[in-house]
Amino acid sequence: MSSTQHGGPDAAGVPRWDFSTNANACGPAPGVLRALQQVDVTRYPDPSYAALREQLADFHAVSADRIVIAASASEFIFRMTAAVAQLWPGASVHAPLPGYADYGRAARACGLRQVSLAGDALLSWHTEPGSPDGVSRCPPATRDGAVQVIDCAYAPLRLDGQHTVLPPHVWQLMSPNKALGLTGVRGAYTIAPPASEALCATLDALAPSWPVGAQGVAMLSSWVTHETQTWLAECLPVLREWKHQQLALCAELGWVCLDSVTPFYLVQWPDAQLLSGLRALGVKLRDTSTMGLPGHVRLSVQTPHAQQALRDAWREVSL
Repeated sequence: MSSTQHGGPDAAGVPRWDFSTNANACGPAPGVLRALQQVDVTRYPDPSYAALREQLADFHAVSADRIVIAASASEFIFRMTAAVAQLWPGASVHAPLPGYADYGRAARACGLRQVSLAGDALLSWHTEPGSPDGVSRCPPATRDGAVQVIDCAYAPLRLDGQHTVLPPHVWQLMSPNKALGLTGVRGAYTIAPPASEALCATLDALAPSWPVGAQGVAMLSSWVTHETQTWLAECLPVLREWKHQQLALCAELGWVCLDSVTPFYLVQWPDAQLLSGLRALGVKLRDTSTMGLPGHVRLSVQTPHAQQALRDAWREVSL
């Protein structure tokens, strides 16, 4: 199984009932979708993204020079790793396990060694809340001078508990397309900590021209509007109710589900062959073996209609 495997469409096409990605099942966000439909794709966006960076900076109450635009979270993971490798050859990297495979892939691609303890690394990755398990954990302690990046992809979709207060030295990686239910539109940004000019300059030098296209600019610009943030806040109680219903369904099916604070969670999985049977019936779950957690699948919370399709498909393949 390839380490680049993700949820969503695959060689069999688009799953009819997709539990394999963490996209907001209430989406797409209406205001963002309107903005995308109005994009002028005949022109390049501003290569400096000046207006976009100001919008994002105002939203987060930071200066615009602390906003780094990225093509996606994955692109930034590779670019940050390359920047660290350029500035500190032979640096060590820590990544959460289980966790997103691209942290480790980027380290290997740049010839950096991975270490098991965050305190031993010069570059440390942490996801809050985590994936694939959807569990909230405080960022681990790092050594002085280390670069610590907190991947906040799922923070806007947190359903339970308080948002973690992040220390001032961390980089915050934001990729809102999941919260917006628009994973097909790529675009991300990072909030750099203060006094990060040298690393920001290296990241800028490593960036391709126009890392984000016109549609990505429209998505990121619309992300910070009052309309979109209000819509997202209204999604959370709906997702909580759907999660409650879906967990009850899983219990009915005899599945063992693990706790999470997100609209996705892990299920202990007895037989990987059953996944292909479900996929043949249009239902896709995410095998977490490539994320360092064999014997489990990740389920995103979906609509009651999709949950009924999952129940029917399971009864067919488990006969």
